[in-house]
Amino acid sequence: MAPLPQEKPYSYTDLLNWDGNTRYELYDGVPVALASPSSVHQEICMALSAQIYNYLVGKRCKVYPAPFDVRLFEEKDDTPDEVSVVVQPDISVVCDSSKIDSRGCKGAPDMVVEVTSPSTARADRLTKFNLYQRAGVREYWIVDPVSRIVSVYELEEGAYHAAVTYGVGSSVPVGVLDNCTIDLSTVFPNT
Repeated sequence: MAPLPQEKPYSYTDLLNWDGNTRYELYDGVPVALASPSSVHQEICMALSAQIYNYLVGKRCKVYPAPFDVRLFEEKDDTPDEVSVVVQPDISVVCDSSKIDSRGCKGAPDMVVEVTSPSTARADRLTKFNLYQRAGVREYWIVDPVSRIVSVYELEEGAYHAAVTYGVGSSVPVGVLDNCTIDLSTVFPNT
């Protein structure tokens, strides 16, 4: 069963009960279907995930690639019926193991990376940007495969300020991970 129009907002319970191959996110109870990512999108996600994973071996933080349900505002005793925001970031870094359960992450990850595509660019730059900021995600990267740049936002006093942008040959420091840098020369495919 897929989402059908209803008068009340959808919840995580609804999302868990939908079958089929379509992945969905919930933005304040509104379901949004996710398109399958392109091969370039997947290459970029894998290259970033690999570098982060290699850095984190033996450390307390963990990296999780999509699909991975992140229930941004879920509180300790919330039931799936009470959860109305569920996102599937391309990459999530979580340093508090108590936030991880069999379905994903309850609460805000420490870092989120979204690789934009024509179908997600608006949500990544507006809807998700605001959700991540509101939830307290400490670092948010928006990766643009077309312009081959990474925009890094760090949370300061509850808000993201102007992004620091990095191009193809750059090394990008990861603010939430001490002494971790990402080499962008290996991230963007040579096209």
